[in-house]
Amino acid sequence: MNKELNRKYAKLLVECGVNLQENQGLVINASIEAVELVREIVKAAYERRTCDVIINWSDTEISKTVLEHATEEQLYIQEYQLAKQHYLVDNNYAKLSISSPKPGFMAGVDMTNSNKAQMHNAPLIRFVMEHTMNNHVQWCVAAYPNKTWAKQVFPELSEEEALEKLYYAILDASHVTIDNDPLEEWNKLNQEMTERNNKLNDLNFVSLHFKNEIGTDLEVGLVENHIWAGGGEYNTKGVYFNPNIPTEENFCMPHNKKINGVVYSTKPLESHGKLIENFYIKFKDGKAVEYNAEKGLDALKELIEFDEGSKSLGEVAIVPYYSPISLSNILFYNTLFDENASCHLALGAAYVSTNLKDGINYSKEELDEIGCNDSNIHVDFMFGSSDMTIVGTKHDGSQVVIFKDGKYVI
Repeated sequence: MNKELNRKYAKLLVECGVNLQENQGLVINASIEAVELVREIVKAAYERRTCDVIINWSDTEISKTVLEHATEEQLYIQEYQLAKQHYLVDNNYAKLSISSPKPGFMAGVDMTNSNKAQMHNAPLIRFVMEHTMNNHVQWCVAAYPNKTWAKQVFPELSEEEALEKLYYAILDASHVTIDNDPLEEWNKLNQEMTERNNKLNDLNFVSLHFKNEIGTDLEVGLVENHIWAGGGEYNTKGVYFNPNIPTEENFCMPHNKKINGVVYSTKPLESHGKLIENFYIKFKDGKAVEYNAEKGLDALKELIEFDEGSKSLGEVAIVPYYSPISLSNILFYNTLFDENASCHLALGAAYVSTNLKDGINYSKEELDEIGCNDSNIHVDFMFGSSDMTIVGTKHDGSQVVIFKDGKYVI
């Protein structure tokens, strides 16, 4: 890996991703595969005068061993782990997650105990997800390659060649190159995303109708007082940050009782190390009533039936088919990248503070009333295509074509 590029990438993640503030703590959740990058992130954090850096390491192979042998009870979250999460939330630690997945690595692993434990753990750590999704603090998700992932993306190459190619693909998608200023690039990107958000917000649609030739024919109602977002966001303390690096999406909040029709996936979905491919979901009055997949049906079932809210949608996102990541013609087998090459939807929780005017001030009862989806999960899946058409319906019943042949026409 290139040390200078890692420095630039780390600086981008710290200064633009989480926009770490002076005397603010930083928690880094990272795979051991990303150790070279994490070292540079720690340096960049202390250059920003952080008060503390906490690193939570993970390893896919160890996780697999645990899942193969642990009982349900052994997978329950422990008191000391809960205490640590409360400490991080209470002390305003920014959160930076460095993903280095191994798609399909968990194939064949019996997930029964894991799924039961997740159901037990989810309510206990719900406060962490709400703290993050409601933007009480800055957070950012980024990625770093590993050989297993690289070989899946570039199977025709040797491990070393694939690893190098994926490394540069990740950095290119993140606007990090040897001869550019990534912070300047991201300032421009955020301005462009804000302009598009403003156009969509001014149109103030009641619903969106998605249609393409492979079978997607889906109408998604939008909640009242919705906000289109994308690019950088402000936390509740007024600090601007970028939650996803890379990003190309403009996204909004669906009404969880006004989703009808069928949607067909156009890219594989990786979930807990398992791949779900060529699937569809049919919705009626906001709920998934039918679904199937050519591969990974069990994993799809686990997602959709995780809880009541996972049967509906918490996010609808528009991404031009000809976005930079899409034009790379690389299937990353990773949602962070593939969602930025394709329109997508998310099963599960909505982004309340991001996609709803004054959303942070709503009570749970008020959020339920307006159609805001609530769940212990939030999982994106891709359904965009080169022939996607999106028609928006306004409050007066008039319709506007906003997307045709996979690109914006407004």
